[in-house]
Amino acid sequence: CIFVNIKKRQFMNWETYVKEFDTILKSENPSSPYDDADYLDYTKLNNARLKRWLKTAVLSDETKSTLDAIKEPQEWVLITEPWCGDAAHIAPIVYLMSNLNNHIKLTIQLRDTNSEIDKYLTNGGKSIPILIVRDKSGKDIFHWGPRPKNAQELFNALKEKNASFEEQKEAVQVFYNNEKAESIQNVVVAKIRE
Repeated sequence: CIFVNIKKRQFMNWETYVKEFDTILKSENPSSPYDDADYLDYTKLNNARLKRWLKTAVLSDETKSTLDAIKEPQEWVLITEPWCGDAAHIAPIVYLMSNLNNHIKLTIQLRDTNSEIDKYLTNGGKSIPILIVRDKSGKDIFHWGPRPKNAQELFNALKEKNASFEEQKEAVQVFYNNEKAESIQNVVVAKIRE
């Protein structure tokens, strides 16, 4: 997801992030970019997707055992936005994984509110979501994003074929639905084990 808009710094926990969707969707005069009907529609869809993943996602035994083995405090920082389609699928899985171990603290940064995104650009762009995992001293262990490699390859192939934005969105949505969050878990597990 690549859009630009900078406001004041805002970091939050998961519960506050989820409430952010309701605040946006219930506002009679939403602030930018949600005053644009497309952004508002993306946010409404993403809210439903996020809630569905929270109810239906299954974390693998490998994910559970890898995260259970973490014995030192870690901070997981997720840079995201409610309008981001990839984040609607990735953020809830990151949240569920972070809940597997009390040593993990998840913090959400909204990309467009003076987040740390400039340190974690993707090919020069502010693509999200980005997951940053830090040790107890605040040093980065790794960062990852904005989407799993196989989803990125699908996206790149569609762009090369000049597929419309709607076709791209639909294909990536089908990808996430079909693979049931396996690639998200696999990449995080692999990076934790490095």
